[in-house]
Amino acid sequence: MKNVLLSADSAISVFSVPNEVADNLEKYCLEFCNHWLQESPDAAKYRVKTGGIVCVCYTEKDFIDYLNQYICDEQSELITTLTDVFGEYNLPDEYIGLPYFNF
Repeated sequence: MKNVLLSADSAISVFSVPNEVADNLEKYCLEFCNHWLQESPDAAKYRVKTGGIVCVCYTEKDFIDYLNQYICDEQSELITTLTDVFGEYNLPDEYIGLPYFNF
């Protein structure tokens, strides 16, 4: 398991995820938001119709639920949410260099 940084245009959270996910974070995140959320019947609860347009509403925690329920045997978990950190540029030293994805 490795730590990664995830956010959804909000505070950054640190999650422990399987090595394969951490090493290919962008691939897994893009598969989640560009394909699974749009196409999977299991993702119907994230699709919201607004004024004739279907939008998806989700957070980084929904990505972790997706990994835990549909993709990985090893369970990912939240380590911490970084208070008052909203971008890569003011990360605490211990988190600099971790894989990062903002949804």
